Amino acid sequence: MNEKLKYLSFRLFLCAGAGTALFIAALTMLWSVCLSSSQGVFFVIILTVLFAGYVYGVFCLVITPYTETKKIYEQFVMGYVVNDLFHLRHPLSPEEEQVICRLNEMIDKNNLISVSKKQAEYLALQNQINPHFLYNTLEGIRSEALLAGLDSVAEMTEALGTFFRYTISQVEHLVTLEDELANIENYYYIQQFRFGDKLTLRIEYEPNDDLCELDILQYRLPKLTLQPIIENSIYHGIEKKIGKGNLRVRIGVSNERLRIRVSDDGMGMKEETLKLLNEKLRRLTLDDVETASGKKGGIALLNVNNRIKLLFGEEFGITFYSKEKAGTDVLIVLPLVC
Repeated sequence: MNEKLKYLSFRLFLCAGAGTALFIAALTMLWSVCLSSSQGVFFVIILTVLFAGYVYGVFCLVITPYTETKKIYEQFVMGYVVNDLFHLRHPLSPEEEQVICRLNEMIDKNNLISVSKKQAEYLALQNQINPHFLYNTLEGIRSEALLAGLDSVAEMTEALGTFFRYTISQVEHLVTLEDELANIENYYYIQQFRFGDKLTLRIEYEPNDDLCELDILQYRLPKLTLQPIIENSIYHGIEKKIGKGNLRVRIGVSNERLRIRVSDDGMGMKEETLKLLNEKLRRLTLDDVETASGKKGGIALLNVNNRIKLLFGEEFGITFYSKEKAGTDVLIVLPLVC
């Protein structure tokens, strides 16, 4: 109780509750007197109706808006929203509104996005590889393989070089969906050297009367959005499965949203694990690299999800759907950016 008393909101509700209780007590006494004497009943009825109207007005004009504002504060503290804090419909006072506006001006969102991008670059590069040295070395290996007649080694080296070139260069840029799909097809080609016929990949487009496949391919998204999800599906779903594994990427546009669903028929996950993962993905938090990177998967899913939310808003991002031993679906929702 002593801890709560330091908050003005608690004191105001305490005073309002005490005043309401006193008024109810007085009204109850008036009703008792009027009923016993049969006088002034009309006056007490009017007073009761006015009090009921007052309570209803307080509920609509004060309690409901306060509850909404309090909920936004709670979601901000838990990491679920950021923008909503700066667009409150019912600020508690003009001074509080000015403070929030001032904070919005002071907080550099571009810096937050930059931090997330640098995490992505770090996870892609491991901060240990000189890109030009890597490209030159891979090209040297490819040349030697061709001279020796090892065509498969040359092809794999070329694919690996192309993959690293895409991954390392200009991570902060938005790219076309066409480029992002080309990168995951190249990544899949590399994985086939390891998995062979065990792994298949299909890319499909949902029918759309207004857009053709070529139009959809020109929409833009954050670079390295799909590859980490494909990698996660392979390592945590298909690799542990006995028999053949299938990856399916379905792309559609609806309600001004670009929706990409990555499905696998791998091991899936338990309900508790799924709930915990989606809870983490709902939050907008910039975890440190070591925490976010996990055991496998290159660029962390949390990192990719954070970049989407920071760039486009909390309503966008990644959601997992899964059933143990039946597979996993990953839904990526993005705005339509040309």
